[in-house]
Amino acid sequence: MVQESLCKPPEVIDGFGMDLKEIGTDRKLCPPMKDIPQPKVRVNTSAHLLSLRKSMVNHTVLKGPAIDAYIIPSFDEHQSEEVHPRDRRLKFMSGFSGNYGFAVVTATKAALWVSGLDELQADLELSCDWLLMKSGHPGVPTIAEWVKDELGSGMRVGVDPKIIPNTQFEFLQRELNNASIILDQIQNNLVDQSWVKNRPLYPIHDAFFIPTEIAGESFQAKFERVRRTLRSMDCDALVVTALDEIAWLLNIRAWDLPHSPFLRAYLAITESQVLLYTDEKKLPQSVRTYLRIDYCTSPLCVRVKEYEKVWNDLRNIGLYWTRVWLPSQIAYSAGVSKSIHSLFRDKQFNAPSPIIEMKALKNEIEMKGMRDAHVRDAVIFCDALAYIEDQYFRGELISEQSIASTLDTFRKENTLSRGISFDSVVAYGEHAALPHYNPSNVTNKVVGSDNPVLIDSGGHYMDGTTDVSRTIHLGSPTAEQIQAYTLTLQGMIRLATAVFPAHLHSNQLDILARAPLWKLGRDYPHSTGHGIGAFSSVHESPIELYYRSDQRPLKKGYFTSIEPGFYKEDEYGIRLEDIFQVVYKADTEEQYLTFEPVTAVPFEPKMIDIDLLGPEEIRYLNAYNQRIADMVGSELKRQKKMAGFYWLEKRLLTYDIPHSKANNAGLVSPQAFLLLVAFLCSFLMY
Repeated sequence: MVQESLCKPPEVIDGFGMDLKEIGTDRKLCPPMKDIPQPKVRVNTSAHLLSLRKSMVNHTVLKGPAIDAYIIPSFDEHQSEEVHPRDRRLKFMSGFSGNYGFAVVTATKAALWVSGLDELQADLELSCDWLLMKSGHPGVPTIAEWVKDELGSGMRVGVDPKIIPNTQFEFLQRELNNASIILDQIQNNLVDQSWVKNRPLYPIHDAFFIPTEIAGESFQAKFERVRRTLRSMDCDALVVTALDEIAWLLNIRAWDLPHSPFLRAYLAITESQVLLYTDEKKLPQSVRTYLRIDYCTSPLCVRVKEYEKVWNDLRNIGLYWTRVWLPSQIAYSAGVSKSIHSLFRDKQFNAPSPIIEMKALKNEIEMKGMRDAHVRDAVIFCDALAYIEDQYFRGELISEQSIASTLDTFRKENTLSRGISFDSVVAYGEHAALPHYNPSNVTNKVVGSDNPVLIDSGGHYMDGTTDVSRTIHLGSPTAEQIQAYTLTLQGMIRLATAVFPAHLHSNQLDILARAPLWKLGRDYPHSTGHGIGAFSSVHESPIELYYRSDQRPLKKGYFTSIEPGFYKEDEYGIRLEDIFQVVYKADTEEQYLTFEPVTAVPFEPKMIDIDLLGPEEIRYLNAYNQRIADMVGSELKRQKKMAGFYWLEKRLLTYDIPHSKANNAGLVSPQAFLLLVAFLCSFLMY
């Protein structure tokens, strides 16, 4: 599943003499025209904007100085990537359904900032009274630049400090202060004042624990590891607000978010105690016994307090602390909120949470669990696709929604399943050119034989989380589609087969996956890869394979996706995604790393032009297919899922390597050349 890293401060880009006030008005089918229908997914939020602007005025009357602009982030109080429907304030106010964005509303204007990943989707969903700011495009201002251009000296911008990451708040504050514009912390969220009717409630589900034989490490051992790190940094406490970190540390899971298995909670750990702030009704006796909650008298148990008590409690306890570790931003983790950060003035130690690295480096049991989960999921995926294609070729009507529903049902029927890891992406035709498209009752499209079908889906299991993208074709692909698919596959294989020094940064590897498409003058608007958790986040920090990301090396024990894509606007899209384990290269004397595939789902042979692939790439594909036959094919037969077995068998081809290609196998590989270029560029830059 594609996703850009969270909460990167927008780059400061020169406007090249353009009038910034006109930026964002170049919208699809805007202004509305009588004879041309608006997009089906476009949402009219003018009433919501009017209500928010009234709240901005009422705040002036009741609370003091005027609020001239209001910022709406996409986050919840825990800066989560996936938020509960109750916390989707940005969607309520703008209609934009993507996971990440920032909106600014003034008395007369409303603007939304999104990354390239979501700009096509946002253009369709936003009504024409919104400006769309495509971050990173030439001439597009940052949030701070736009606000400075819209407001004058002494004017005020409001934001809820509980839902804006401290890193983003401080960045905006510095920029706005330069123009004498004040960034105010508004404690009562103004969107909440407008969103009274039909607002979803938080669910009440029981939490549950992960046995040590599955987690691979007891929560007590994890406590001690964190405490050793705190001592090494001379810190009294670590405040944890990220839900995936709390879940990992305690070995517990819950369903407070739609597809992420986490408990809504805050946590603080010191040398002598662990404090958990959550709704106690969600902790059944089995969890209370596991965490030793009821008779907690040692550092190796958990004390529980109600969720809302975290603010006063930490404020009071913090008086006795001299140095508090407050997590800062890193890839796919936005760090603590401004509100949490403000509790510990002059005591903050700001750095990425130490739990992030501990969680990303899987232990031996977690590694095995992830591999087992992906084989299990591949069996389900192949069986489901066999059923879907059989329906189609028997003349039944197949749609995006029916494919997604079938995949979800097949996963949920597995006895080890714990649900899907995100809403399945099934996109046909022009929908597949939207990387984050999800079919709905409004947009659902019947699938045909003219274009590829892009499928991106995943599942949760007690021992692992999966995420796989495949693009299939139910007819005869065009030469252009075959070329696009093959070059996308070539990019994946080139990165997957790379051997690189352990100190090489992940952002330097990205070029390998993009280079085949760059030759066509094409690129994709998202990162090439992200980390993935063990029954946890489908996008896991700190791993990001992206040339625009921070410099950070990969490590043995990481699990990452590799997912290049090809998107032709208004026509079709292609994405291929596998999960890989980072491992040591066995036959090297020094510490060199490479990738070992974990995903075990076949590619679409009718869309592969073998003449475009080199000998190493063909060998990889043959070995990949043999591995799937051994692991997934045998399991399909064992489970007597013969439809899935025959569907798989037809796709596991063995390709001959032409004699001319075999003779050139000793030449320097494209991977080696591109890695050398990336390494030399980084050396010259630094």
